[in-house]
Parts: sequence; C-alpha cells; structure tokens
Amino acid sequence: MKYTHDLTGKTAVVTGAGGVLCSDFAALLAENGAEVALLDLNLEAAQKAADRITAAGGKAIAVKANVLEKESLEEAKKQVLDAFGKVDILINGAGGNNPKGTSDDEFYTDESAKESVKSFFELDQAGIQFVLNLNFMGTLLPTQTFAPLMLNKNGVIINISSMNAYRPLTKIPAYSGAKAAISNFTQYLAVYFAKAGIRVNAIAPGFFVTHQNRGLLFNEDGTPTARTGKILNATPMGRFGEASELGGTLMWLVDNEAASFVTGIVVPVDGGFSAYSGV
Repeated sequence: MKYTHDLTGKTAVVTGAGGVLCSDFAALLAENGAEVALLDLNLEAAQKAADRITAAGGKAIAVKANVLEKESLEEAKKQVLDAFGKVDILINGAGGNNPKGTSDDEFYTDESAKESVKSFFELDQAGIQFVLNLNFMGTLLPTQTFAPLMLNKNGVIINISSMNAYRPLTKIPAYSGAKAAISNFTQYLAVYFAKAGIRVNAIAPGFFVTHQNRGLLFNEDGTPTARTGKILNATPMGRFGEASELGGTLMWLVDNEAASFVTGIVVPVDGGFSAYSGV
C-alpha cells in the first residue's frame, strides 16, 4: 500500500516550534494539509517559522507558551481553539539541556578535583532541576492541557526522546535522565489512552546539529570539536542527521491509517548509533 499522509482537516499543536527540528516538523505537517499552531516561549522564533509556512500556502499561527506553566498553556489552548476549533495532533518538542547540569569531565580522575574543573560533585541543583522540568514536565503539562481535546477522536501524541534514553552520554546526566523519563512516559501514556482513541509514540533522534548543541559540536572557526569526532566515530553512517530525515518517521506515526495499530514505541532515527557497540 502507498500512503499519502493526507492531513487535510487535522489541527496540530507543536511545542518548541521555534527550534530547528520542531519548526521543520510544523512545516511538514502543514505541507501535508494540517493547520498548525506553533507554540514557543520565544514568540519571535515561532512567528518566523509560522510566516514561512503561510508564505508557502499553509495555515499556521504562532502562540507564546511556557510549557512549564499550566496557566500559560491554558491561554495557548484558548488561542488554538479560537483559530482552529480543535486539536488532533500534539507534538511535544519542547526540551533541552542547561550548562549548569553539565560537567566538564567525562570520567572522575585526579584532575576532576581541581577547582577549575566542574565535576559531577559541582553540578548545580537548580540547573539539574530545570533540565528535568523542561523535558519531563514540559511534556507532561502540554499533554494534560491538549489531550482532553483528542479523547475518542483518533488523536495522536508524539514525544521527542533521544539517544540519551538508550545510553547516557558523558557530561550530561540531567538531560540523559530526563530523556529516559520521556521514553518511559511515552509507554505509560500509550497504555493509559489505549482505550480512549489516542495513540502515543516517540521519536528518538540521533545526532543533529541544532542551535542548542552547535557550540558543543563545532569550534568558533567551524572546525569539529573532539566530541564531534567521538559522535561520528560511534555513528555507523559517519555523519550528522539532517532535520528532514526525521520527517518520514513523523509522518508515519501521525497517520492514523499507516500507523493505526502502532502505539507505545520509541523509534530511533540515528544512523545506526543505538545499534553500534563500538567493536
């Protein structure tokens, strides 16, 4: 069978829609006929993404929303309903890391004890809590807000997990733990909503260059960092992914015909990273 992924008549809400990956998700959904609400704390970034969609003939609005504040999300829901009248698809894309939850060292050694090195023991509690909240609560609260609109209406929720959920990367314990929670939460929601007409799945991207991680992957002169070398050596396909390469998985999972019996899974899109033992 050939599926065309026709989303005409569907309304999608995308959080974190001002970012590289989620703005692409929003554009792809609109390209396939959906009306799209782009939610982001950075309204300017969301508006630019929405403007690109409308310039291409799609239907989109930008909405300022803080995924960590229920009141903000309720106001965003009101704006979405005023514009489109319903919600069929929720993409929980908001998330990210914070330098305060990131250590300087990969392994504890004698060097880690130096004052100039931020080891695991110097990680900031507030920074760690922020990362956990942004990723986990930033998925839970939008789901609480928008899922009631999709009950018994063939709704779809897509969460964004990560390779960190499979194997924790060095230096970023808060982000790794948060993304592991997203994968677990995806399975919980899939079971919880299984009899209520909502399918819930997640995408676990491998390594893609975004605004948030560019400084970790490339030096100021554009040369790759040592961490980039490690990533590419551990990725059998030997390169970073392109944002557009997540689109096929997204469209399959949101299509109620193509993925009608698919719920509770986390799909890695990673160039083989999660399959490679390093040997």
